Amino acid sequence: MLEISPKGKIFSEIILEVFRINRLLLDFGDRITEPVGLSSARWQVLGVVEHGAVPVPQIARLMGLTRQAVQQTANSLEEEGMIHFTENPNHLRAKLLNITPKGRKALDYVQSKQKEWANRISEKHRLEKLQTLYRELSAIKENLEEDVLDTSESDYD
Repeated sequence: MLEISPKGKIFSEIILEVFRINRLLLDFGDRITEPVGLSSARWQVLGVVEHGAVPVPQIARLMGLTRQAVQQTANSLEEEGMIHFTENPNHLRAKLLNITPKGRKALDYVQSKQKEWANRISEKHRLEKLQTLYRELSAIKENLEEDVLDTSESDYD
C-alpha cells in the first residue's frame, strides 16, 4: 500500500480544514442573508449580477457551480423580484440576468454585514499571514485546476 508523504499528509489535513471552513462560511452567509430573503447561494448569484448583465452559464463557470443550480437560483430570484431576465444579443436562449432595485437593496444590506464580519474576524490575524494564506490557497486552486485525474482507468476491483 502506498504511504502518504509528509506533504501529502498536511495537504490532506488542509483539505479537511477547508471543508470545515466552507461549512462555517455557508452557515454565516445563510445567517446574514436570511433577513432579506436570500441564502448563501442566492447571494453568490446576486454578487455576480451586480457587476452587469450576465447569462447563467457564465455565472456557473465563474462560481464553479452547475448551470442547473444557477438556473434554479436565478428563477427563484426572479420570482422574488431580485433580478429580471432580458434578451441576450449574443445568444438566443441564454437570457441575461439583471439586478433590480429590490435585489440591489438586499445585496447592499448583506455586503454591509459581510464587511463588518470580515473586519472583526481579520483583526485577529496579521495582514502578512493573511496575504500569504491567500497566495498559497490561490496556488493550490491553480494546481487543482491543472491536475487532470484520469478516471478512465481504475485499479479498483
